[in-house]
Amino acid sequence: MMTHLATEAVGEAGAPDRRPGEPAKAAHSPSPSRGEVWLSRRWLLILAEVAVSVGAALGYTLLSRHIGVNPMNRIGQVSGLARLQLHVAVLGLPLLGVLLYTAYRGSDRRHRIVKRLVCGALAGLATGVVAGGIVVALRGTPHPLGGQEGDPSVLVEMANSFLSGEGVSGIYPPAFPALIALWAKVRYDGLGTAGFALHDLQIICSALVGPMAYLSWRLLLRPFWALLIAVPAAVLFLDPVRPYSHVVMVVLLPLLGYLFREMRRSAGRTPKSLVLRGAGLGAIFGALFLWYSGWFVWAAPGAAVLFFFLFPWRAGAPAVKRAGLYVGSVLVTAGIIGAPLLYQMARLGSQTPDRYAYLGVYVDPGYVLGWISDRTGYIKYNQWPVSGEMAGQTGFALLLILGVGLGIGLGLRNIMVRTAAAVLAGAWLARFWFASHMEHDKAVQLFPRTTWIIMYSLMILAVLGVMVAVQRGSGWTERTLRPASAAPSARVIPRRTIRQLSAGMVCAVALFATMGASWSVNRYMPTHEDTDLMGLDAWRAHNIKLPNGKCPRFAPNKDCEDLDVKLWKQFKDDGEIWCANIVAKDWPAICGRKAPFRDKSVE
Repeated sequence: MMTHLATEAVGEAGAPDRRPGEPAKAAHSPSPSRGEVWLSRRWLLILAEVAVSVGAALGYTLLSRHIGVNPMNRIGQVSGLARLQLHVAVLGLPLLGVLLYTAYRGSDRRHRIVKRLVCGALAGLATGVVAGGIVVALRGTPHPLGGQEGDPSVLVEMANSFLSGEGVSGIYPPAFPALIALWAKVRYDGLGTAGFALHDLQIICSALVGPMAYLSWRLLLRPFWALLIAVPAAVLFLDPVRPYSHVVMVVLLPLLGYLFREMRRSAGRTPKSLVLRGAGLGAIFGALFLWYSGWFVWAAPGAAVLFFFLFPWRAGAPAVKRAGLYVGSVLVTAGIIGAPLLYQMARLGSQTPDRYAYLGVYVDPGYVLGWISDRTGYIKYNQWPVSGEMAGQTGFALLLILGVGLGIGLGLRNIMVRTAAAVLAGAWLARFWFASHMEHDKAVQLFPRTTWIIMYSLMILAVLGVMVAVQRGSGWTERTLRPASAAPSARVIPRRTIRQLSAGMVCAVALFATMGASWSVNRYMPTHEDTDLMGLDAWRAHNIKLPNGKCPRFAPNKDCEDLDVKLWKQFKDDGEIWCANIVAKDWPAICGRKAPFRDKSVE
C-alpha cells in the first residue's frame, strides 16, 4: 500500500534496537504522558505538518525582505543569492540536526514525528528560497515580474476588466485574474493598482508551491518519498512569472491517483461518506480547473482510459453503485464549480486557437526532458537542446528512463504508477497529434507545454520505481537472510540503521533543494533588455514609474515608462502562426512565410 513505506516501522512505535550486551527490557511499558497522547492524535500531526510547511515557506519569504542589496548590478545579485543561502542554512541545519539526532538516539515514534515535520519544513523552505529571491530581484519596485509586457500585462488587463465591472470573456481561467482584482481592491486602491497586486501574488504563490506539492503527495506517500517527488518538481517547474499555472499540474497528478485509490476502496464505505468525500475532492478539482485548466486537457485522455480499467465493473452491483456514487459526486461538484469556464470553452474554444510559436516549437518534438521559454538569450533553435552521448540522450535521461523501467516493471500494481503512466501516454499522444497538424491547421495549440507534464510523469515513475525496488529488496532480504531459528520479530537490517539511512537521504534532498532553488532564483535576477534572458522580466519591473510619477529606487533609466492602465481585449485572429524569436530574414525558412515586419521579431 502506497501510504506505507517498507523501510519504516508500521503500526505502534517501537523502542530503539537493543545493543549487544544490554539486558532485555521488561514487556510492561509505563503509561504514556499527556504530551504523548496528544502527539498520537492523527489530526493534530496532519495540522502540524501543514502549518510547519506553509509557515516555513511564508516565514522565509518575509525574512528575505531584510536583504538590502542593489538587484540591478551583478555584485549586488551575487550578494543577495549568498544571503539567501546563508539564511536557509541557518534555518535548515538545526532541523536536519534534530532529524539526525532522533535517527540515532530517539524512539521510533519520536523520529517519525520529527521526520514528517522536518520534511514539511524543507518543502516549504525550497520554494521559500525562490520566492525570497524574487523579493530580492524586485527590491525597490512595486511592479510585478514582466512589468507591462507579455503575460503579466495580460493578467493585469484582465484584473482591470474585473475592477471596472466588465469581467473577462474568452476561455482563459478566471480565478487568478479575479484574485488579482480582489487583492488590488482590498490591499491597494483598486483600478490602476492591479500590477502591485500581481507583484504580491507572484511572491506568495511562488512560496506556496512547495508546501502544496508536498502535502498533495502526502495523501499517497510517506514523508521522504513525498519530499523526493515534491521538491525537485516544485523547484524545476516553478515559474514565478506565472506561479499559479504549474502548481495545478504538480498537485493534479497525485490528486488523480488519490481519486482512483478512493474509488477502488468505495465498497467499504457508507453512501454518506462517499458523497462527502467525493464532493470535497470535486470542489478541489473544480477550483483547480478555474485556477488553470490547461493541465486537465493534457491529463484527461490518459486518466479517462485508466478510469475504465480501474472501475470495479466485476465486483458486483453494490460495489459498482458505490463507486459510481463516489465518482458521480466528484464529477458533479467539479462540474458545478467549473461550469462558467466549461461554458466559455464550449462556446468559444474553436474561435481562439493558439498561434504563438517560440523556440520550443522549432526543436525536435521528441525531446521532453528540458524546457526553454521565449526568453532564449543567445540560443537559437538549431543550438538547443544539446545532443547527449547516447542517440542524443544525456546521462540524466538514461538514468531517468532506467527509473521509469523500474516503476513500470516492479510497481504496475501501484495505483500511482498506473496513473502517472496513463497521463504520460495520453499527453504523449496529444503532443504529437497537435504537432503533426500544426502546419495544416496553422495553430500551435500549446503542444510544447506537454513537455512539463510528460517530464513530471517520468520523474514520478522513476521515484516510485526506486521506492518499489527498496520495498521489494527489503522484503527479500528479511525473508532470505533471516536465520530459521530467529524470532519472528528479529530483523536482518535493524530499524535503527534504516532510520539513519533515511535521515541521511533527507539531508541529500535538502542539499539539492538549496542548490536548485538558487539556480532558479539566479535566472530571474534583472538583466538588461538587450539580453532577452528571463531576467528581463525583473528589469522591466524596475523601469516603470511609481504612482507618484518618480522612477523606482534602482531604475536602470532616468526616463521610466508611464504606468499604463488598460482593459483586456481579445486579439484579432489573422489565421497565421506568429514565429517569435526569429529575425525577419529567417521567417521563410522557419515559419514558411514572409515576416510581417522588417526588424527583429518582438512579442
